[in-house]
Amino acid sequence: MKLLKKILCGLSAAAILAALSGCSGGDDTKLIMATNAEFSPYEYHEGDAIVGIDVDIATAIAKEMGKELVVEDMAFDSIIAAVTSGKADIGVAGMTVDPDRLKSVNFSDPYTTATQVIIVSEGSIVATPDDLKGKKVGVQLGTTGDQYASDIEGASIERYNKGFEAVQALTQGKIDAVIIDNEPAKVFVSQSEGLKILDEEFTTEEYAIAIAKENTQLLNDVNAALAKLKESGELQAIIDKYISAE
Repeated sequence: MKLLKKILCGLSAAAILAALSGCSGGDDTKLIMATNAEFSPYEYHEGDAIVGIDVDIATAIAKEMGKELVVEDMAFDSIIAAVTSGKADIGVAGMTVDPDRLKSVNFSDPYTTATQVIIVSEGSIVATPDDLKGKKVGVQLGTTGDQYASDIEGASIERYNKGFEAVQALTQGKIDAVIIDNEPAKVFVSQSEGLKILDEEFTTEEYAIAIAKENTQLLNDVNAALAKLKESGELQAIIDKYISAE
């Protein structure tokens, strides 16, 4: 009887350990990517699939690492938390390296350069970034556009969960301008009448991949994969697939 109890206790302990390892995302065959699929052409919905520049780059990185990419769609301001908690291995969402984010995660080498631009209505008195003083400015919550807008003197910042919601508010006259990344801005303006992008850029920044602070091996593996993709030309080919040269 005592022997049976010992066996059962041993099985229970093993079962608990197995369950814990399953909850920790310990599947070495998968690379889990946290993103916000509202940011065309970097990540967006195409039918039931999530596609875009970042998805293709992450897929190529996963292939270099001998893994299968799994994409998890979530709110943009939840991505860092997903990475730090271990729910995701990497955060790839047109994400800029900045001091605040570096407090929580490490970033890979940059994979592309982007700019923040200003969308306004045709005929708007806002012609340069300086004209945003005292205006109502729309941004996507948690983005660098959100951070930069907070420094505009006297501006009222309206924060939205999705970029298109900010653009929609602009078309409805609820705000005076939207600060957002250049490539998504092009898509939004092409889909909405009466909007334009100002010629003067708001900022220039670099996109990189967020990785948990303690996961230095993954950081090294991702950087090694990125280096191979850059050297082979595959990285630029992915970008060119979605963004035509101007």
